[in-house]
Amino acid sequence: MIQKKQIQYTDDGKTFHGFYAFDDAIKEKKPGVLIVHDWTGVTEFNWSKAEKLAELGYVGFALDMYGNGANGETKEEKSALMKPLIDDRKLLLQRLQSALKAIKDLPQVDANRIAVMGYCFGGLCALDLARSGADILGAVSFHGNLSHPGFEDKVIRAKVLVLHGFDDPLVPRNQITDFEQEMIRNNVDWQLNIYGGAMHSFTNPLANDPGFGTVYNAKADHRSWRAMKDFFGEIFSS
Repeated sequence: MIQKKQIQYTDDGKTFHGFYAFDDAIKEKKPGVLIVHDWTGVTEFNWSKAEKLAELGYVGFALDMYGNGANGETKEEKSALMKPLIDDRKLLLQRLQSALKAIKDLPQVDANRIAVMGYCFGGLCALDLARSGADILGAVSFHGNLSHPGFEDKVIRAKVLVLHGFDDPLVPRNQITDFEQEMIRNNVDWQLNIYGGAMHSFTNPLANDPGFGTVYNAKADHRSWRAMKDFFGEIFSS
């Protein structure tokens, strides 16, 4: 049976609200997957992904990048929440490292089998955790920003999967090329899946703002989830 729990963890004196799900019929310790939200903040979208991961036999942990479960309603509110972390990628990484410690401390989790996945802003976060040299097996970015954090390259232990929409106007072509060169330069085991006709936020059924560049795409959503499942099946079984 899928169990759903909330947890509080801290970073530099600030409280963060996590949500995790697991199947209690599986008695042994399970791989853990961190789920990083988009610029909105933690929502039911992230919680539902944690539950779907639990159905696959993992522990899905929806983390909180903003603190106190904060999220925004308007684009202005979302941007205001995200901007301090985009402007300070070391602080962003610190938040991720605190969540990584929290999932490793869960009694249901095999601390040696951890991965991270994220959406939009969360995709950038997933890649930054991998870039830090963190002891994780994999990182998955769904329609994420691919920009380099600006600090010195480290040995990237994780395998990397990027799931990207070809018509995404929020990720410039040169950013993709720079990312590819970064992966090659650092000898990373990486994959880039590009979905034709897909824009930014292609996994979010509520995304319907073509003028801004965020539109749901059912085919890309299903294909990218399948690619993620195959990726996790590979890294957690090796």
